[in-house]
Amino acid sequence: MSDDVVVFSEIETAGGQRFGVATLNVPASLNSLSVAMVRLLTPKLREWAADAGIVGVLLHAVGDKAFCAGGDLRQLYRTLLDCGPERNEYAERFFGEEYELDHLIHTFPKPFLCWGHGIVMGGGIGLMAGASHRVVTGQSRLAMPEINIGLYPDVGGSWFLRRMPGRVGLFLALTAANFNAADAIFCGLADVLVPQERKAQVLDAIGATTWTGEAKADRAALSRILAQAGEGAPAPASKVREHFDAINALMAGDDLLDIANRLRTLQSDDAWLQTAAKTFVKGAPSSAALSFELWQRVHRMSLAEVFRLEYWASLGFCAHKDFAEGIRAVLVDKDRNPKWSPATIEEITPAFIEDHLRPRGAMAPELVSLV
Repeated sequence: MSDDVVVFSEIETAGGQRFGVATLNVPASLNSLSVAMVRLLTPKLREWAADAGIVGVLLHAVGDKAFCAGGDLRQLYRTLLDCGPERNEYAERFFGEEYELDHLIHTFPKPFLCWGHGIVMGGGIGLMAGASHRVVTGQSRLAMPEINIGLYPDVGGSWFLRRMPGRVGLFLALTAANFNAADAIFCGLADVLVPQERKAQVLDAIGATTWTGEAKADRAALSRILAQAGEGAPAPASKVREHFDAINALMAGDDLLDIANRLRTLQSDDAWLQTAAKTFVKGAPSSAALSFELWQRVHRMSLAEVFRLEYWASLGFCAHKDFAEGIRAVLVDKDRNPKWSPATIEEITPAFIEDHLRPRGAMAPELVSLV
């Protein structure tokens, strides 16, 4: 495999057309998404979208551990320390270009297959969520873990979490709960479970198919290939489905303090639920408050409007203290002992929330014209 952080290739198909293949190629970092990777992916996807000979795209990753464990935050962390509350041009580029890529996948005009094997978290879910065909495997482990690092579920998370059944999306945002392949399908974040050992079968079938070049028919053909590959595959038990009513009860109402008190006092024999509640208690209050605010605001927004709102929110988090502190505690010093500011949800004011969401400079040029 090449030293390039993203490797591009093509699958020749029976009718002479081609399937573009983009391979994330940084297994040592669990294929964490960097600006360099984004700057390779976006122009190549635009090229493939315009190429009549390309009938579809596969996005996958090297290694058995992870599709993509999230955004690569180490360079961003250094700029947070340097810039503080002042303008952070690296952050502007980081978020503007990442969200442009995510939106491009959501609106891609041809079949787009994302193979979400292993760890798929944060920015990795941002890459997968918009694909027309989203595969999970028995080893897929997903989460939106941003509350642990003083951020919020971005990369369109405000949009796709709001569209999950009931209040499951809010629960996942506030608790960083891990979920599996069956959960992802139940939540509408994945389409089909295919065992990893059948991936070669899928690639062979893509090559053996005569594609029409008509997106609707080709999407149906790809769906049939994946359904056949997934036939008889055992699915793990879904904790989200099992606890759906309990999750809705925990997340009920329009006051975050009510929700917080239920999670703080939760008594459950189920380890998954109990871990979720404990993660919320340890997580950044600012993350919980902004996640809840965005949940309330985005209900009737378009995807493009959500990405523009998230852009301001992300720059707001960069200007405040918790994001840098969370990265320090989890990824740099790894002491897992962040000092959040404010320290409790009760201390958060409406003005604090609004300061995270206000414009800082000009909207990223990549996001201005999104529709």
